[in-house]
Amino acid sequence: MINDKANILNLPLFIVGLLLLTLGIASCGKQASNSPVGLNIQYQILNLSPDLFPVNLYVDNQPVNSITNPFVYNVNHNYFYVPSVDTPYQIRTALSSGLTLFSRHDILKSGLKYTLFITGASSDHSLAEIFTTDTASAPVIGRGKLRFVNASPTATTGLDISANGTTAFSKIPYKTVSKYIELPIGNYDLQVKATGSTNILKDLPAVTIQDGRLYTLYSYGYTTRIDTAAFNAAILINK
Repeated sequence: MINDKANILNLPLFIVGLLLLTLGIASCGKQASNSPVGLNIQYQILNLSPDLFPVNLYVDNQPVNSITNPFVYNVNHNYFYVPSVDTPYQIRTALSSGLTLFSRHDILKSGLKYTLFITGASSDHSLAEIFTTDTASAPVIGRGKLRFVNASPTATTGLDISANGTTAFSKIPYKTVSKYIELPIGNYDLQVKATGSTNILKDLPAVTIQDGRLYTLYSYGYTTRIDTAAFNAAILINK
């Protein structure tokens, strides 16, 4: 026993240091993989279903958002860091029942951003999800990027988007995500119309496209209604 201890004590210092360094690196790696900053994955949820009660996100059967701050209709909570990549990612009602509405098994990658759009209606069992990856290659200098997500359940024939009078997107069906397109920096009047119609469903007259930025224009609501569930559109800044 004494000889064994002596042999350990006589190990070269650089070997001992190497062992300690290896343990330290392994320890840091484990910590990083379990922390939101280490994962570097950003996520956001848009509840666009007018008759769906507020919802919560659960990962690994643990709540991610505060139960006092659920995802409610038409409120943008912005991006947040996810605590884990373990699946499932569950959307549960914020009601006392805690019923699971959706269960997702997406493979999320470090450094990327994602959005989950919840659309449709609970009353007619038409609830649906649109899941997007919000990270893309940078536009050329002097330009930004824009895409369109049609989350309006009654826009079944498709939607057309014009930017300062020029067609930007055409015939985008419900639950469809367009590709990003590049636009020169500047101010834009974005108009949304049903495909084949001259009637403007939504006019966003002062949208600024900045250098190097990524944006998502999305529609939601019903073209057949005039209340708070009526057709509308808004912009997300992805980068």
